[in-house]
Amino acid sequence: MRITLHVARDLLREALARNWVLGLLVGITLVLTVLGLFLRLDVVDGAIAGSKLFGAMLFDDIVSTDKAMRPVYMVAAGIGFFGGAMFLAVACSDFAPSLLSPGRIEHLLSLPVSRWQLLLGTYLGVLALSALCTAYGALGITLVFGFKTGFWTTALLGGSLLGVAGFCALYAAMLTSALFVRSAAASSAVGLLVLVMGILASARAPIEETLEPGLGRTLFHYGVQPFPRLWKLAEQCIRLAGDENFNPGLTARLVAGSLIFSLGMLAIAAWRFEKKDF
Repeated sequence: MRITLHVARDLLREALARNWVLGLLVGITLVLTVLGLFLRLDVVDGAIAGSKLFGAMLFDDIVSTDKAMRPVYMVAAGIGFFGGAMFLAVACSDFAPSLLSPGRIEHLLSLPVSRWQLLLGTYLGVLALSALCTAYGALGITLVFGFKTGFWTTALLGGSLLGVAGFCALYAAMLTSALFVRSAAASSAVGLLVLVMGILASARAPIEETLEPGLGRTLFHYGVQPFPRLWKLAEQCIRLAGDENFNPGLTARLVAGSLIFSLGMLAIAAWRFEKKDF
């Protein structure tokens, strides 16, 4: 396990050396800076009496702080889940293909490291990177609004980090696809496809009702079955961030489904990696 963690650490070092990681962190920091400097909240006795952004009035009704901030955190969690998943699917698509590039993979295999350790270390490194970026954005938003309103909560951080479970499934499929087709574009496309299929799987029953009985309906029914229900998972992330109607039992089942899908993809990847000649 120690070697696996070394592989994950090396991947994080490589990621931090890339300009897109720096650009992502700078972009998040700029958004947080804008919120901190240009968003004005008039807080009176635990209630928000008015809000302005860039001098424009957002609302002037007196609303309790927790009630006013709840939808803000829910929107932030939703954007973080889907926007973050799409961005990371594109940004992280090159790690596995570059690992398998001629010259580099032969060098790595000549070291005292197993193929499954390379595979698992790469996977864990990307997940750690996604968790760090997610935590940075969520914690920053929580601190900005906490200092401005005096209302402190870890709900957004918890909801956002829960969303990383959804990206586990995306990147497991991306890593597996790279072992069949060494292409960053194909890997990214597979990740986005899993995201779409995860949304369709969440709405399988109502979609099936709109389809005519027959081959098409049967193909759709069994075609979406293996995929985790990512839309349902996103809903629970949003509810957790807003501290509203969160269902721990359902969430545990959704996370388990995502992890089972990920383990299945990794098993296929390990089998392919062991059979592949370099």
